[in-house]
Amino acid sequence: MKLYGYWRSSTSYRLRCALELKGLAYEQDPVNLLESAQKGEAFTSRNPFASVPMLEYDRRDRAQSMAIIEWLDERFSDAPLLPMQTEDRFTARELAYAIATELHAPLNLPVLKYLKNELGHSQEEIDTWYRHFLAKTLVPVEQRLEQLETGDFLFDTPGLFEVVLIPQLYNARRFDYDLEGSPRMVRIEEACLALPAFQRAHPDNQPDAP
Repeated sequence: MKLYGYWRSSTSYRLRCALELKGLAYEQDPVNLLESAQKGEAFTSRNPFASVPMLEYDRRDRAQSMAIIEWLDERFSDAPLLPMQTEDRFTARELAYAIATELHAPLNLPVLKYLKNELGHSQEEIDTWYRHFLAKTLVPVEQRLEQLETGDFLFDTPGLFEVVLIPQLYNARRFDYDLEGSPRMVRIEEACLALPAFQRAHPDNQPDAP
């Protein structure tokens, strides 16, 4: 497997978490988003979405992080990322997809660049935008976790929800989002970051990190 990603990309980060939790070996080929390397012909000819991550395996290039993660879980059954019970699988997907679908679209790098370069917003205004959308989704996620009375993880071991949550909390801290009212998410974050798999996947530990 070869992973094309960017050290601080939340979608690349979540895929690294999934690969590490499943114990799958992979190489990395960094794609510099700040230099728009993902928009070059060499990359878009393989991935027309012009986005990271992209996972090369078995003579196929796979794009879209959530689709890749679910494919990994189906293709490699060891260390499953989704629980066995149908209702538990729904719970994991409900929370993971709330973050993946509601937050990534308004908060990804092309949107932030557009706000600054085309619309002329200040960094302070962009940061306010970022925190607004974080709260819109993270507040109900925290409420759901409280209803479920979760412990260190959503279920017994980290899985789909955690690999999506941890990168988003990393970004939340970058934009000074107040996590004081999110004790369950913070507890899950602390438990995950204590594990070698999440440590290896952390942005600071990637080959293209500054």
